[in-house]
Amino acid sequence: MNLTPKQTVAYLDEYIIGQLNAKKSIAIALRNRYRRLKLEGEMADEVMPKNILMIGSTGVGKTEIARRMAKMLGLPFVKVEASKYTEVGFVGRDVESMVRDLMMASINLVKAEHKEKNRENIDAHVEKTIIEKLLPPLPKGASEEKKSDYEKSFEKMRQKFRDGEVDELKIEVEISQGNSDSNDSSLPPEMLKMQESFIKILGSGQNSIKKEMKVKDAKEALKNEASEKLLDFEAVKTDARERAQNGGIIFIDEIDKIAVSASASHRSDPSKEGVQRDLLPIVEGSDVNTKYGSIKTDHILFISAGAFHVSKPSDLIPELQGRFPLRVELSSLTEEVLYQILTQPKNSLLRQYEALLKVEGVKLVFDDEAIRAIAKIAQITNEKTEDIGARRLHTVIEKVLEDISYSADEHANETLHVTKELVHEKLDAIVESEDSSRYIL
Repeated sequence: MNLTPKQTVAYLDEYIIGQLNAKKSIAIALRNRYRRLKLEGEMADEVMPKNILMIGSTGVGKTEIARRMAKMLGLPFVKVEASKYTEVGFVGRDVESMVRDLMMASINLVKAEHKEKNRENIDAHVEKTIIEKLLPPLPKGASEEKKSDYEKSFEKMRQKFRDGEVDELKIEVEISQGNSDSNDSSLPPEMLKMQESFIKILGSGQNSIKKEMKVKDAKEALKNEASEKLLDFEAVKTDARERAQNGGIIFIDEIDKIAVSASASHRSDPSKEGVQRDLLPIVEGSDVNTKYGSIKTDHILFISAGAFHVSKPSDLIPELQGRFPLRVELSSLTEEVLYQILTQPKNSLLRQYEALLKVEGVKLVFDDEAIRAIAKIAQITNEKTEDIGARRLHTVIEKVLEDISYSADEHANETLHVTKELVHEKLDAIVESEDSSRYIL
């Protein structure tokens, strides 16, 4: 999806309130990826991605921006947490596994596109296979008359199949057993090969099994079978590798957790600086082996984020700091911003709760004064206790709606108003007590 920076920001504005600087930086970085692909030869190789470091408290939108980008982009994207990695020699995930995860995401993305392109052929194959299972087979050497009758029966059965009349009938289908593509992509290629060898040995050479299932279930199972048969996997691998190398995005969350504060003892976690040093060649540009071939990381865009409450960006090793030239600070959320978060986004929390209770036949209506009261209480609680940003709204609204949700089945076909008085009735006592706020909200 080749959106201009303004279009990217407009898309993010539909879901995330404020944080314009962060949105603009990411929008420009994404557009530069597109611009680079239009360059030729040496210049294209010279243009390096401008990696971004997002700084801001928890709940202000860092991860949400990344999550929305993943939905928006037709590019391989993975989100990882820096705190999950350990230095080489320690037990845990090595940093190269994030590149293997990206390659796996790219493979899945390209496979899904190929399936979509071949959808008509896949559907036709599934339809033919199931109908042949439902009809008695045509004997060899059958007369032209019997062939004509069979074709008529086939067409009748095809219509029943398309109308869903045979969905509950049971048929026996042959399904391939799981292949090695579903293996853990985070494992090093050498271990993956060993894992595949064990699977082949333990699988006793069986490639497929026969299962009896309903037609409606067989449709999905056979779709997967057909798509694998029609897939040119070598072309998928080549395309996926190209996309991962030139369009891949890795979002590294909680990067502040591997920063070593000057005041902290290095002995508290000896692997933190080691993780940074292991991460450095990946971000600078190196070759990483995956089960689908070697991946160059030179033109992968890295976006990192952290709250930096305990440490500072300057606590990262200088070489790593230099690989994230663009820095964006996300602002804390005010009462007005919290109000806008509740009312403006397409998927706002209020709309989510309205949709959930509509399932019970309850029409939930939030008065504007009640929404402002919820925003104010969330902001006050953030100030008095830990500032967890917009995540505080989840807790506050859940407390307000607790009794309504509990007895929703008793109010079918009713309209229930959430008023300012209800909000204060539910929350004032809790907010006044700092201990209660800390543990309940």
